[in-house]
Amino acid sequence: MADKESFNKPRMAINRVYTRRGDKGETSLVGGERIIKDAPRIDAYGTVDELNAFVGAALCSCGEGIVQHPRLADLSVVLRRVQHELFNLGSILATRPDKVHEAQPRVREVEIAQLEVDLDRCNDELPSLRSFVLPGGTRLSVELHQCRTICRRAERICIGLSRVELVEPESIAYLNRLSDAFFVWSRWADLAQGAQETLWEPNV
Repeated sequence: MADKESFNKPRMAINRVYTRRGDKGETSLVGGERIIKDAPRIDAYGTVDELNAFVGAALCSCGEGIVQHPRLADLSVVLRRVQHELFNLGSILATRPDKVHEAQPRVREVEIAQLEVDLDRCNDELPSLRSFVLPGGTRLSVELHQCRTICRRAERICIGLSRVELVEPESIAYLNRLSDAFFVWSRWADLAQGAQETLWEPNV
């Protein structure tokens, strides 16, 4: 992985949670510009934030299962890294293109490549599919499916944003790859816990 120290450290002090500045439906982007809260850019990084919360839920389930299923420890490490990367992605999405600085946190090709490594490693253990997988099996697997669907929504929103404003292509590529990873990880989570996955049967 690339040196994460190439990114600036957070420089903020969150002493008060409420400021009343958003009571009229506006919020601030990185750099201080005020913008309406339902703007596409806010929708983009807000959905990434939502995804991060669901990854946190999956991470908790992962941690609860490690004692009985030690292999989940590997997935736990990956999910924690993904949480940090999603915050980096949120940072760049919360910034107008003309306000972005060189050392600002973001996702890059190296993070996308690492996702592919993690995805392929798990996928190599899985049986071939002959139908679609229905969310189920274990709670962790379902939570990872939830992450997958939210990730796809975040990707769609970012694509829509890219039609009207500049969005770094790595941001969209990262979300595309991450949603694939969540699908594989959901299947692998069932495998690691000895649970049977349910395949779609149109004539059930």
